[in-house]
Amino acid sequence: MAKITLRSLAVIGALLLAGCSGTPDNDETAGWNAQRIYSEAKAELGEGNYERAIKLFEKLEARYPYGRFAQQAQLEVAYAYFKSEEPASALAASDRFIKLHPNHPNVDYAYYLKGLVNFNEDLGLLGALANQDLSERDPQASREAFDTFRDLVVRFPDSRYAEDASQRMQYLVNSLSAYEVHVARYYLKRGAYLASANRAQTAISTYPETPATEEALYILTQAYDALGMTELRDDAQRVLAQSFPQSAYLTGDAERGSAWWKLW
Repeated sequence: MAKITLRSLAVIGALLLAGCSGTPDNDETAGWNAQRIYSEAKAELGEGNYERAIKLFEKLEARYPYGRFAQQAQLEVAYAYFKSEEPASALAASDRFIKLHPNHPNVDYAYYLKGLVNFNEDLGLLGALANQDLSERDPQASREAFDTFRDLVVRFPDSRYAEDASQRMQYLVNSLSAYEVHVARYYLKRGAYLASANRAQTAISTYPETPATEEALYILTQAYDALGMTELRDDAQRVLAQSFPQSAYLTGDAERGSAWWKLW
């Protein structure tokens, strides 16, 4: 008799545990269909309640993993993470959507969003407020943003985001060029003339016709002069004069003015 009682208690306990593992009674979304969860999540997103929106989008996908609402939730949650300033999660969500739905009608937006996350990592509100020159930062985010925007423009040339992506690509090229010049200037000031010349040459050859080219040529003349490479110095000086005949670097009156990156 005792065994039967213990067994009955065990069964009752198991049933109670099973009941607790279901949807909690205080879950307001209990019984909601996919469309309603999606609509509520979109409303929260529109009102700037990003954390709440993320929870609803993720709940939608977990509860209804198939169908158009689940697919759209995967894309919307990437944007919600972006707006809530969680770049790592936004990138992961964008990459996941691209991998799962490479032929989705809105996959171009996933590429654009991924590029935008890296672009804003480089731009950065705090850096702008501190007047930090973007060319002085680690350029990894710039390179990743450029590569993603390039993928978007090449794969989806008719995308509504292609024009903006192209403009941002030009900005990023300027940024990467300026980074090389910044490093070249750093080496020049510290007497590492060969390293300075190499970085200036990289800026000129890799990113021609960018705003930083003028200073790169000037740094090149200074580095070659310090190394005693007079022929190379004169060549660089001649290119500087031909390419930028009004350059203040030719008269020694150059001063670093307003940075181009602040004009974005």
